[in-house]
Amino acid sequence: MKLKAILVEDEEKSREILRNYLTKYCPSISIIGEAANVEDALILIRNHDLDVVFLDVEMPFGNAFDLLEKVGHVDFQTIFVTAYNHYAIEALNAHASYYLMKPISIDELIKAVDYVTEIRAKEEALQDEVLIPKTNIVEGKITIPQLDGFEVIETKDILYCKADDNYTEIYLKSNKKKLVSKTLKYIEEALVDANFARVHKSYLVNVNEVVKYLKGKGGSVVLSNGKEIMVSASKKSDLLSYFK
Repeated sequence: MKLKAILVEDEEKSREILRNYLTKYCPSISIIGEAANVEDALILIRNHDLDVVFLDVEMPFGNAFDLLEKVGHVDFQTIFVTAYNHYAIEALNAHASYYLMKPISIDELIKAVDYVTEIRAKEEALQDEVLIPKTNIVEGKITIPQLDGFEVIETKDILYCKADDNYTEIYLKSNKKKLVSKTLKYIEEALVDANFARVHKSYLVNVNEVVKYLKGKGGSVVLSNGKEIMVSASKKSDLLSYFK
């Protein structure tokens, strides 16, 4: 498992040492950015989907705790790196995954990375378990993962799903859209018993929300909200089978 990480450290030499140690001894870490102050770190955190942040406590114009407060909802693991052990309690209160003292011990660094890797692996496993869901005619629900847990959606409230590379956009009757980090094929399999038809390589529609079919080589369907979706020729017979 590759973990996307940033290094937040105001001392260039300290950043260089940590970078070199991670590159040499922790191949599971992919460093995608570095910052020397709170504001630059905040930009990196907001612009990237991170797994772990290596965070020095003392920085110019603020400290690690100021940064975490500005971030708000933290969905990454935090490894504090500091020369001052009196921050340990605050670090624990800030839900740090690990606390490293300078000068950094390579053994402790490896332990910290292994610990975070294990946490992330468990989170991914839980996310997969949550989404495989329990969708059936009796329950009529599907669960989708979110940063802070999962959300339960009634399948009857879904109008259609649209592929977006390795993600899927789920469009609801309420005009809301949910982005799920799963492929459309995965969602299709989860909804296999819920009257959803794959009408195109990029679209999965709730057959119960189809109000009109327009003829053509493949034709198109119009949903209850007025959305028209093209039907590929190879999927036409599968769709029409629902209406025989």
